[in-house]
Amino acid sequence: MNTTHLSHLRLAILLGMTVALGPLALDAYLPAFPEIADELGVGHGSVGLTLSAYVGTLGLAQLLGGPLSDRYGRQQVLFAGLVIFAGAAFMIAQAQTLPDMLGWRIVQGIGGAFCAVSVPAIVRDQTNGQDAARLFGLIGLVMFIAPAAAPSIGSMLLYFSEWHSIFLMLSGYGALLALVLHFVLFRRLPPRRKVHTPVSTLVTNYGLVLRHRVTMRFVGVQALCFSAMLVFITHASFIYQEWFGLSNAMFSGLFAANIVAMASLNLLNRRLLNKYRSVRILRACVFLQAIAVSVLVIFAWAGAPYWVIAACIIAAVGFMGAIIPNNMANALEFFPHLGGTAAAMLGATQFTVAGAISAVSATLAGGTLLPIVLVMAACVFGAAILAAGGPGAIERESRV
Repeated sequence: MNTTHLSHLRLAILLGMTVALGPLALDAYLPAFPEIADELGVGHGSVGLTLSAYVGTLGLAQLLGGPLSDRYGRQQVLFAGLVIFAGAAFMIAQAQTLPDMLGWRIVQGIGGAFCAVSVPAIVRDQTNGQDAARLFGLIGLVMFIAPAAAPSIGSMLLYFSEWHSIFLMLSGYGALLALVLHFVLFRRLPPRRKVHTPVSTLVTNYGLVLRHRVTMRFVGVQALCFSAMLVFITHASFIYQEWFGLSNAMFSGLFAANIVAMASLNLLNRRLLNKYRSVRILRACVFLQAIAVSVLVIFAWAGAPYWVIAACIIAAVGFMGAIIPNNMANALEFFPHLGGTAAAMLGATQFTVAGAISAVSATLAGGTLLPIVLVMAACVFGAAILAAGGPGAIERESRV
């Protein structure tokens, strides 16, 4: 069933606000790391564990949230996620020790996962095919604001208050979002048929997704492309501020350029969808990203200046603006009645694989640039291999 154009815009704004919970919870408190470390009496690296705890839980908990949303409904699981997220954020603001903060960050990750997995499932309920790719693109365009603004929001709150205010802001945002979604979104969405299956069949449902070769191909593409981007994000400060010795202002500007590039490719993708199938646009963008990363490796090996390296990184990351919406639409295309389960598999694989590869890259880097970009290249080349068979294979598979 397709929504109207106005509904697409409303859906994009509301679901984009929901997806924004992730980058806000990840990036808003980054400027507060030194203050948190001093107050809790731990090293700055230990505070980073709270980031890993959230990301790991955000991935794994989607495996539970997706099937639950298929069985009990998107609204119930999404609201439960918002309540858990907001409550945990409030408790983090009260934390006096690092173990307390770690524990509540894990709980917050569960709430964030229930919210994150509900968004692509709602999109799949309302649209499919090209329309789904367009809607995912609109959602992506809305949520690009969050990673760009989150560190600035955190810095502003630190200027007027302490680090606790950042998590109180997250708690208030989650509570407000629950009210907005209730009155503006769910009252206007047409009902969907719930999947009334016993809880014991959740594993069976995952088996359906795992055995669907084309869907798992797209899951692999997203996990590897996202891994390449997360490797860059993990090492961005090192690359620009330590390796090239750039100022905080230059670092912020170059980092923001990645967001601008992604938004630009996102807008271009929406126009291309009027002429080309989303799966073909996806394959072209993955191949172009592989070319950009190849050039990046060559220039990193040759010791090129920062602006050359930055241009290659911006180009490679920018293609994610078109890769993600097209890939998500195609990954969920074959599961109109198990959209939550398929979305959970996609999200869990994306975060767990990317987190593991990012951690490995930290051990391989050794204080130099070349190993970092080689890890990025390995990820993108793997994605290109998987994307190569997408257009032909997608036409031969059936829906579940």
